[in-house]
Amino acid sequence: MSDDIRKKILALRQEVMRHEELYRKKNSPEISDFEYDKLVDQLGDLEREYPQYAGTDLGIGDDQAEGFQQRDHREPMLSLDNTYDEKEFQQFGERLIGKVGHRNALEFVIEPKIDGVAVSLTYEKGKFVCAVTRGNGTRGDDVTHNVALIKSIPRTLKNAPDILEVRGEIYMELSEFERLNREREAEGEALYANPRNLAAGTVKLLDTDEAKRRNLSIVCYGLGACVPADTFATLKDFKDKLIAWGFPVRDDIPVQKGIDAAWKAIGQLDALRRSLPFPTDGAVVKLNKLSDQKAAGATSKFPHWAVAFKFPPDQAETILKAISMQVGRTGTVTPVAELEPVLLAGSTVARATLHNADEISRKDIREGDTVRIQKAGEIIPQILGIVLEKRPADAKPFNFEARLKELGLDAAREGDEAAYKLKAPSTEMKVRRLIHFASKQCLDIDGLGEAVAEQLIALKLVDAPVDALKVSRAEWAMLEGFKEKSVDNMMAGVAAAKQRELWRAIHALGIPNIGMQTAKDLARHFKSMDALESAKLEDLLITKVGKKGGESYESVISGVGVEVSKSIASFFSDPNHRDWVQAMRQAGLNLVEKTTTQSVAAVAGKTFVLTGTLPSLGRDEARDLIEKAGGKVSGSVSKNTDYVVAGEEAGSKLTKAQELGVKILDEASLRKLLG
Repeated sequence: MSDDIRKKILALRQEVMRHEELYRKKNSPEISDFEYDKLVDQLGDLEREYPQYAGTDLGIGDDQAEGFQQRDHREPMLSLDNTYDEKEFQQFGERLIGKVGHRNALEFVIEPKIDGVAVSLTYEKGKFVCAVTRGNGTRGDDVTHNVALIKSIPRTLKNAPDILEVRGEIYMELSEFERLNREREAEGEALYANPRNLAAGTVKLLDTDEAKRRNLSIVCYGLGACVPADTFATLKDFKDKLIAWGFPVRDDIPVQKGIDAAWKAIGQLDALRRSLPFPTDGAVVKLNKLSDQKAAGATSKFPHWAVAFKFPPDQAETILKAISMQVGRTGTVTPVAELEPVLLAGSTVARATLHNADEISRKDIREGDTVRIQKAGEIIPQILGIVLEKRPADAKPFNFEARLKELGLDAAREGDEAAYKLKAPSTEMKVRRLIHFASKQCLDIDGLGEAVAEQLIALKLVDAPVDALKVSRAEWAMLEGFKEKSVDNMMAGVAAAKQRELWRAIHALGIPNIGMQTAKDLARHFKSMDALESAKLEDLLITKVGKKGGESYESVISGVGVEVSKSIASFFSDPNHRDWVQAMRQAGLNLVEKTTTQSVAAVAGKTFVLTGTLPSLGRDEARDLIEKAGGKVSGSVSKNTDYVVAGEEAGSKLTKAQELGVKILDEASLRKLLG
């Protein structure tokens, strides 16, 4: 019996360590936070019951990574103990009463538990000095270079303590996560799993230029070291001061008196959380009075004066009807679960990504299985596992390579990559390339959508995307449903596309890792496709040799780092891609930067944020008008935002703009401003 217990504890420790590595270091968890927490709790319970088999501290929660300088926290940055039901929460309250006083005298601050990356911001004499991750609680990674990109963090504080550590959570807004995933989808790349992993990966990027392409946000909520120590009496006083200094703070629930009132407030937050602009998986409950916090004390890991109540994740069971293969524009083959539609977290889910062949094999997912699904970060549906007892008797292990062969997809893995990629362009890949080429974010050929692209490829009128510029009137007329008027419209659309801006032609090429904004940066720098095509790696990166002989790189163009620079050089080294550019020239496509910019004095240099649905302007159309007038469009509202353009169902960005006093425009006001 004792040997069985010992083996069980060892197995659990190995399982917890594996999931900790996936979550903290690789940002690619295989199980939900809820399931992981339960594993940790199970291990903790066993080791407390059988201390003779307990091992050394596993360092759970330590996010330190290679390549970063470490810094000590002046005040330990503790984790939070978790609770999952009302009984456990009331027990937390009873323990506080025993340490602090009468239950109705206790004051509580209740905040959303943001699913992000914990960080400590240090200010000395009111000046921002550094940003450090939680690490092991006493020492973390210095990530100042990336955190400094978050515009909502004040650089200086008036009338501040001599030393101040402000604790906060870095996260990625759901809208920004969706934007980046749309770019990934357009590039034919696998989608990011959830906002938390992407935020954590961005904070730890060593390539600052790549980090600039992703908008991170922060909410500040906690007090670390403070000199003088008696500057604040309550957490509410501290948060009010943070607001006065300009920090982003959540103040959704007022201070509650008594543990019963705090429990009701958790229910209010549960109802509110789906309307928040960030992923949240629970509520954090903390004593308001700092003197009460001191009286309650702490362990080496957790404060006794705070707890995280974790909301159970929304899950559902459904049937996996089939596994299909989705081919991206770059040739990556991604398996997709085709599900019996089921309602989950307010929307109907019918498909879920299976990531790659290894994921299918590891979870032994088979067609016909009953599967448990969950929305990761409340956005992307993912399959957590199978319900083995409901597996059909005739269900067979899924053979990934056999399915590829069955579908006529000649794909293979390259090196250590998990994904399969096509060796030569397939019909589906050609269709996706053409759709990207003609999309609103590229040449904006009106009417050339998926149905038309499929016909052009099937009729062999188009092979490479650029061939669409040479389709004749007679060939357009060959398409199903194309009468004279349709042909006229398409010819006019192609003619208009030939006169568009240089950045659109660059983006239309489909260079890996080149999104819309990077295409604009390249166009502004090189001024012509000729110059970009002939650019060498040294035209994009400056190589620096350190004192010890190590090499580092400095970007010539803001936003174009090492990975992007190598993509550009590799793309234009391919003769086929150079042929595409030559075909663009022969078709009469504009391949030089236009010098006229319609600059408008009231707009030039101003930062705009678009939110909601405008009466007649699409989001991309409004963005283009603002940028042509010399303005900039951002994805998030901050104190540096000059205007928010709001339409119907504007949501949280409009609310934040109103809180910050940012000028609000409707479409008519925007048009007037643009002249």
